[in-house]
Parts: sequence; C-alpha cells; structure tokens
Amino acid sequence: MKTVQFDKLQISKKLKRAIKDMGFEEATPIQTKSIPKILSGKDIVGQAQTGTGKTASFGIPILEMIDSNNKNVQALVLCPTRELAIQVAEEIRRLAKYIKGIKILPIYGGQPISRQIHPLKKGVQIVIGTPGRVMDHMRRKTLKLTNLRMAVLDEADEMLNMGFREDIETILKATPTDRQTILFSATMPKAILEIAKIYQNKPEIIKVVHKKLTVPSIEQYYFEMKRRNKFEVLTRLIDIHNPKLSLVFCNTKKQVDELVLRLQGRGYFADGLHGDMKQRQRDRVMNSFRMGNTEVLVATDVAARGIDVDNIEIVFNYDVPQDEEYYVHRIGRTGRAGKTGKAFTFVVGKEIYKLKNIQKYTKTKIKRERIPSIREVEESKAYILLDKITHIIEKENLSNEASIIEKLLDEDYTAIDIAAALLKINMGKNQENSQEDELQFKNTGAEPGMVRLFINIGKNKKIKPRDILGSITDETSIPGKLIGSIDIYSKYTFVEIPKEYAKKVLKVMKNNTIKGKKVNIELANAR
Repeated sequence: MKTVQFDKLQISKKLKRAIKDMGFEEATPIQTKSIPKILSGKDIVGQAQTGTGKTASFGIPILEMIDSNNKNVQALVLCPTRELAIQVAEEIRRLAKYIKGIKILPIYGGQPISRQIHPLKKGVQIVIGTPGRVMDHMRRKTLKLTNLRMAVLDEADEMLNMGFREDIETILKATPTDRQTILFSATMPKAILEIAKIYQNKPEIIKVVHKKLTVPSIEQYYFEMKRRNKFEVLTRLIDIHNPKLSLVFCNTKKQVDELVLRLQGRGYFADGLHGDMKQRQRDRVMNSFRMGNTEVLVATDVAARGIDVDNIEIVFNYDVPQDEEYYVHRIGRTGRAGKTGKAFTFVVGKEIYKLKNIQKYTKTKIKRERIPSIREVEESKAYILLDKITHIIEKENLSNEASIIEKLLDEDYTAIDIAAALLKINMGKNQENSQEDELQFKNTGAEPGMVRLFINIGKNKKIKPRDILGSITDETSIPGKLIGSIDIYSKYTFVEIPKEYAKKVLKVMKNNTIKGKKVNIELANAR
C-alpha cells in the first residue's frame, strides 16, 4: 500500500520535530491508515502485529488531543503486560519531547502502588496500565476517569487470552460514553468484535494487507546476537562473503550516519542514503554505488526506494524492519535479473517475535545461521587472497618480480618459504596488530565497542568537556557525536572513544595542547 511521510501528516510541528529526532521519515502502513482516522475522531479497530509501529498510531493522536493545561487523566491505554506498558510509555514520552506540561505515567503490578499514587494526585494526563493495576487504582479512587477523552486497548486479543475481559468491561463502563475508543489486535476473534460492538461507536476496521514474497531466488538467514555485537557481526559477514555490492538497512537516519562512519573507520568503502540528504548528494552516492566505487551502501527504507541496481549480492537487515511489508521491499533489492542473492537479518532479544511474524506473512522460511568466528574470517580472507594470486599468475606479466624471487632462491630459501613470508606480510601482520589492539584495548574500563583514554589535565586548569571534545574532533576529524562519556577530575580526565579510532587519537593527540596546555594522552587502566 501507499504510505506517507510524517511531515505530510496533519500533526503539530513539535510532534514532527520529535519524530525527526527519533530518526523516522515515513509512517508504516498501519500508521498511514490509522493516524488520520483517529485524528478525525473516529473509533477504530486496527489489526496489527507487534513491531508494526502501532504505538505511534495511537500515541501521536493522543498527544494531539491532550490539553496540557488540564491536569486530569484524558487518555488511558490498557496493555496486557507490565513490559508493554513501560515500552508504550517510553515511546509516547519520546514523541512528547517538545510538548510542555504533559505528564505520562505507566501503572502496573510489581511496583509499589504508593510510587504511582503520588504522581496521580499531582496530575497526569496520559495513563498506560495493565487492567489489574488500573482496577486497583479505581477502587482506591486514586485514578479518576470522568474526564477521559480517549481509551486505547493495545494487544486486545492478548488481554482476552489472559482473562482480562471482565476487567476491561468494568474499566470502560466507568468512562464517559462520548469518549473515543481505539482497539488494536493482532487477530480478530469473536470476543474482540463483541467488545467493539458494545463499547465503540460505529468503529472503522483497519487491516493492512501484506504482500506475499515472490523472490524465491533469495537465500534468507537470520543471526541472533546482543545489540552491542551487531557491528562486529556485520564486518565479519562482509569479510567472509566479500560481496562486490551490498546493501545495509537501518530503521533510522541517525543509525545510518553512525554506521557509515564506523564502517569507513574500519576501511570499508561505505556510504549512506537517507531522506535528509539533498537530491544532488543522493545522486552522487547512487552513482558511486552503481559504478562499484562504494561497495557497502547503508540506507533507510524510504531512501532505498530509488535503488535499482542489478548486482547487489547481499542485503543486510541491520535492524529488523518495522513492518513485514518493508522486509519484502528490502530483500527484493537482491536476487534480480535472474541472479541469486542473500538476505541476512540481525535479531536482538524479543525481535525474534517480529521475525516470526515476517515469516508468517511472507510465507517463507528464514533459516537460523551461526555467527562466524574470527578464525573463519581469517581463513576466508586467505582464500580470497589466494584467488587474487592465482588470477595474477595466470593473467599478468611477472618477469620483474620473478627475477627478485630468483635471487632469494639462490640464497637457499625455498619457494614455499618465500611465498609463506609474503603471505605473512600481507595478512599475518594485520592479524597480529588487530589481536594486539584487542588485548591492549580490552581492559580500559570502557563501554562495549569503546576505549577509555587518560588525559593528564583536569579542572585545576579550568578544562571543560567542550575543550576535550573540541580538541579531539579538530585534530582527528572524528565526529563529536561518536565521542562517549567525558569525566573530568581535579588533575586528570577520562574520555571514551570508539575502538576503531583509538590508535589514530593516541597518535595524533600525543604531546598535543588543550587550551594552550601541553598534554599527554594514553590508555586508561581498568576501573
């Protein structure tokens, strides 16, 4: 289905600004269909899976409807679990970033009720809660719903499966009859339709029809990992498969920018594509990709629409797509013109459920694959190098090089000795350096993927974080947003930087000056 850009929706500039900060460009299919309907005041029943962006589908209209000067509860979102309630509250808070005076409170069992009573008494406009705890507050009269303007049932089928039907009906009966009622459910059992009939006013049913996958020539795999390991896994897979052209998908523009910088820092010919770029920039990036000068293109879903390149060998889903339909669009960029292609999806934690939904709706099998070890990566690099050597022997004139080798043979070295030494120079040295770096950088007490550095200057010289940040970025050209925490003490400072930039910073900043004071910078000891 046709989707819309967020800046085309009839929503406030403050909301658009928050959405832009979150890095999203385009509404998902369920958001495209439901947001305008909810904004118009209609009751809706939306059929949508977890991970399709349904929280924003009701979160955006809630924030548009709320009167921030009124301290009463105006919107109530019911969720089946405490985890979902917390997640929904966090997302609505991010959307409300630039809207002053709005209070959002998740209420659920397992947390002391006194911690929830205090903010409710002070005034909260949006409550996100589990049915049991909402009922508890209603009985205590700490939650009053007489001013409620919108009620949302999120994952309604799950709440019914958990036996909450009676609680849901009791809660809805205690709300004003002229409220707007929004219901989201992954399935549409009879009980859901009964609730819709009783408690909604002529609801409109919104269902997103998913496309069937029609690209059988694509091998599809997924890798389960921790979030902090995604970059390392990506580089290993690129090294092992050595694709001439590959496409990496991220869900946000911010992630695209950060990933491109990290890939370039590791020496890959990478570039990015997203909606904030001017057309001239996009054309330049695409031309470089088509010609093979850029080997790894990192993009958002919106930006990738115009990519029509036949030789993309691998598509990486660095982030699991927000909607099942996006998955189909993404992996369809490979396996074109009768060629085979590969699609690799990176899965973190509960995203495995999103992947199951993708498999269900695309009616395709995505196989689990093991993350390759460093040893396998090195072996693969060796085979690639041997292929290059074979090609050079067969295709090029090596008479000058051969005469040099003959001199070594005269000195009683064997051909095997010479070849092994040259191979060692080409790849063994890099391997030793990388292992050395790993050992060297492992115990500095930094966050995963970062290195903690010690600088022998601090508050007693009137040093501030901006001085440290400015000096490193000016001297090394590393973007400021990649610099981690900066802790300034009386006589010294600690700063965290990405591991791949550590050698460069140590080399460039050695015996440099900060605010006119000569400084020394070295690896920090573990905390």
